[in-house]
Amino acid sequence: MVDGVLGHISLKTFDLVVAMTGATGTIYGIRLLEVLRDTALETHVVMSLWAERTMVAETDRKPDRVAALAIRAWDEHDLTSPIASGSFATRGMIVAPCSMRSLAAIATGTSDNLIHRAAEVTLKEGRKLLLLVRESPLSVIHLENMLRAARAGALIVPPVPAFYARPRSLEEMVDHTVGRILDQFGIEHGLVRRWGEKRTPG
Repeated sequence: MVDGVLGHISLKTFDLVVAMTGATGTIYGIRLLEVLRDTALETHVVMSLWAERTMVAETDRKPDRVAALAIRAWDEHDLTSPIASGSFATRGMIVAPCSMRSLAAIATGTSDNLIHRAAEVTLKEGRKLLLLVRESPLSVIHLENMLRAARAGALIVPPVPAFYARPRSLEEMVDHTVGRILDQFGIEHGLVRRWGEKRTPG
């Protein structure tokens, strides 16, 4: 992790918020939490009901086991959570995956639940908000909501495979996207085969 100082508070003490919504691609959020568990960052996770159901449909993971990868898990309806307040210092927030419904709520400032409220707080405090949007094809409404969120300060990061890395498995493709997410927060990792790097034998 890259050290840094914001005011008089070391970034080492900052938490990172990870949210998972009902879009396909829950494996991205799962893998992100697995990697963050081995860093000095303290993670807070919020999973929507539909994220949990999608996880069960797409993977062999159980939502309670995934939630246990974070320091603290919050109910999506618990607006008393500290991550609902701008006074709670964080490094930022990642929504992986981000459904089009959640994107719309974030883009329009409609805080229906803790995920939307935490994202709103992240934007208003000028912190980094990364949205791993997941949908295809994209309608004009989807594109306009992405533009609105980007203009408000969010990073729109769809999980696009990098075939120049010549991934040998689905796991490597997922890791590449997760690694690029971590890059945005200055978190050291070895998940990405970067442009021009030779593949390690074996």
